[in-house]
Parts: sequence; C-alpha cells; structure tokens
Amino acid sequence: MVMKKTKTILLFIKIIFLALIIFSCATSSRAFLEMDFAVLHHDFYSAIHMIVSAQSGNRVIYRENNAISLFMDKGLLEYYAGNYAASSLDLQNAERLIEEAYTRSISQSFLTYIANDNAKDYPGEDFEDIYLNVFNALNYYNTGNIDGALVEIRKLTIPNGKLDMLSRKYEYIDPSTGANLSAMAQRETGISQLPEVKSVNFSNSALARYIGALLYQGAGDPDAARIEFDQVYRAFNTNNNIYRTAVPPAVEQARNIPSGQARLNIISFTGLSPIKEEAHIIHTLPFQHSLLRSASFKLPVLVRRPNIITRIEVAVDGKGSFDLELLEDMSAIMEETFNARFSNILLKTYIRTIIKYSVADLIAAETARNVGEMAGFLSALAAKTALEASEAADIRMSRYLPDKAYIGGINLDPGIYSVTISYYSGNRVISQERHTDIMVNNNRLNLLQSVNLR
Repeated sequence: MVMKKTKTILLFIKIIFLALIIFSCATSSRAFLEMDFAVLHHDFYSAIHMIVSAQSGNRVIYRENNAISLFMDKGLLEYYAGNYAASSLDLQNAERLIEEAYTRSISQSFLTYIANDNAKDYPGEDFEDIYLNVFNALNYYNTGNIDGALVEIRKLTIPNGKLDMLSRKYEYIDPSTGANLSAMAQRETGISQLPEVKSVNFSNSALARYIGALLYQGAGDPDAARIEFDQVYRAFNTNNNIYRTAVPPAVEQARNIPSGQARLNIISFTGLSPIKEEAHIIHTLPFQHSLLRSASFKLPVLVRRPNIITRIEVAVDGKGSFDLELLEDMSAIMEETFNARFSNILLKTYIRTIIKYSVADLIAAETARNVGEMAGFLSALAAKTALEASEAADIRMSRYLPDKAYIGGINLDPGIYSVTISYYSGNRVISQERHTDIMVNNNRLNLLQSVNLR
C-alpha cells in the first residue's frame, strides 16, 4: 500500500511538472534582435519582411496565441514604412482580437481566470488598444479619409469610449454581493490577504485630443475642434501624474491661425516603447514544509528602452526654423495603464502559486507520514523545482510603439515648401529628414509626420 501511494505521488508530480512546462512556454526575446536592429536603423521594409517570412515558415516569431502582438507590430511597422492601407488592416485586426479577448474574459469562470497567462491567448494591453486607434487615425488621414480618421479618434474620446472606460475597467463589482475582485477571489479560494487590484489613474490622452482637434479643424468643424483643443488642456490638468510640463505653446498656435494663412503641423514620434521583462519576487508562504515556505513569483515588468533624441529642429526653406515640443510621454501612459493589469496579474499569480504549493505541501506531508522524512523532503524538493521551472512571466506585447510624441508647426502663406527635420542627441545631429514639395493649403489639415525610433 505504501509503495503504491509513493508511486502515485511521484506520478502526480511528474504530470504536474510536464503540464506546467507545456503551458508556460513564452516567446524568447532573442527572436526579435534582428528585427529590432532593422527598426533602429529605419529599415522598416526589412523588419516587415522578417515577420512575413518567419510567420510563413517553420520558425514563427509570433505563436498562434500571440496574434495581437503580430498585428500590432506589423501594423506599426507598415505605418512607419508609409504603407498606410496595409497598416490600417493590421491594426483593425489587432483591435478586433482585443475586443474578442475582453468579451471572453468577462464571461470566463474563476478557474479560467487563474490559469497561467502564457497558456491563454494574449489579450493585449490597454495602451495598445488606445494607441492603435491613434495610429489608425493617421493611416486614414494619409489615405485622404478624414471621416475614417475621426471615427478612430471618437472610439477613444466619446463618452463611454475607450479612454472614459479605462479607469473603470478594473473596478469590477459583483452585482449580487457588492464584492470587488480581490474580495471575490478571497471568497472563492479561501485565501486571505490577497493583493489589491489597482485602478488606472489615466483618463485622457492629449495626443488623441490634439489629433482630433486638427482633424475637426481641417474638416471645417470649428466647434468640435474647439472642444478637442480644450480637452488637450484638460488632459494636462487632470492627469498631472503623466503630463508634468505646461501645455506646449504649439497647441494654442494651431488653434489660432491668422486669416489668409495656412498652418503646417508636424508630429514626430521618437524612441521605442518599454518592453516587458521577467522579474522575480520572493514571497513567504504559510506552509508546513520549510522548502515550500519561500516561492519565487515570476511577474512581467515594463522596462524602458533608451531614447537618445533630446531635440528636434524643423527648418522651412526661406521661413526660418523652430523646435518641436513634447506633447505626450507615451511610455509614461503605458506604465500607468499597465499598473492595473500588473496588480491583476499579481493577484492571479498569487492565487495560482498558493494552490500549487498547497498541493505540493499536502503531498510532501503525506509522503513523510507514509514513507519517511527523507521521502517527504525529496517530494517537496521535486515539487518546488518543477513548480518554479514551470512558471514564466507573460512578456508578450507589441515592441514597436514609440516612446514620445512631439508637436510643432508654422503659419505660412499657401504654397509649396521644403522642410528639413533634424534630430539631435545633445549638440550632435544624428539624422536628418528632407521633405520636398510639401503642399500647404488653407482650410484643410496639413500634417507632416516624422519618425525616429533611436
């Protein structure tokens, strides 16, 4: 009987070990090194080709359960390359999958809720869901579809739109009991002192509002443009944890264009967004066996990437020069919106770890009673080794969102101009863009876009 129990216990541990290994597989960041190199050197076509070739071959970069990252990355790279129709299609696919993932998440059972994140389809981050509409609005503008561009912006800015709902997304309350998510988790698992799920302290994007204002202005809707310009100021005033400087003067300059003149507006995106890396947090657990009282929680954290751009100068031939101004620290918004999902991930990881270690603790105690202390020790050691090896943080995300958004502009007589955009790192010009034959008309939106992701 004792031998049978021992074999059963060892078989159980092996099954747990193998199953968790299978379900915790995550894409290695090394697969992106060549793509990152191409992107940093503005070889966007090569980066796109790498994605297409890899996905059609045997060594895919994006697994089937990471389709959102695939469409986000390819869509952003297509935008940078000037392939606006292809970019729009990719970003629409990413948005559709994010919506489907959210619909599934609110109907899932609690047991599904605590499943290993790597085993499930990647649901996308809130900041990805926000910025895909911003870039899709620019895609529509670049293809001459102002109405389509405004639809993308309104998805963010209307009442109960994405920005409005963001602060309430993680404040789920059980309608029958009034319990919040942490309280519901305590009730279902019997685990006390669970981590609290945080809310998002961000509700308005100055970048989305500014682009919306320019689009309405160009479409001949001054009242709607005025509202959106006002919302830029409101974003700065109500989200000072994100916007820590004054509103750029370029906002007011774009709002008040002298009669008879046209304005050339410029938006520049610089640097690359943070990426997720795996962090290890050691936590003490209340179990009998000493080996199982310390667990390593593997959690995703956002890590910023360097942005060497310190100044952007725009020179318009024959009309002087000016510097672009920081409008939105996109990475700061990504960090703030990720905080709520991180606390949600922490809650799930904590519950999952408690449950798995509880099983291991019971098995170790049963083995010690029936076989001996050494067998119990070996059982606990095997279980702990398997559990820690099987856990992996979910570090899936889009890699090619920008770090910062700068704006500026100049009022001109209608006509054709040449523009040079110089990117500085300190006092050194590290790259220049020359744009010729830029048509600037009055009573329409003239928006020049530039990208330097170094």
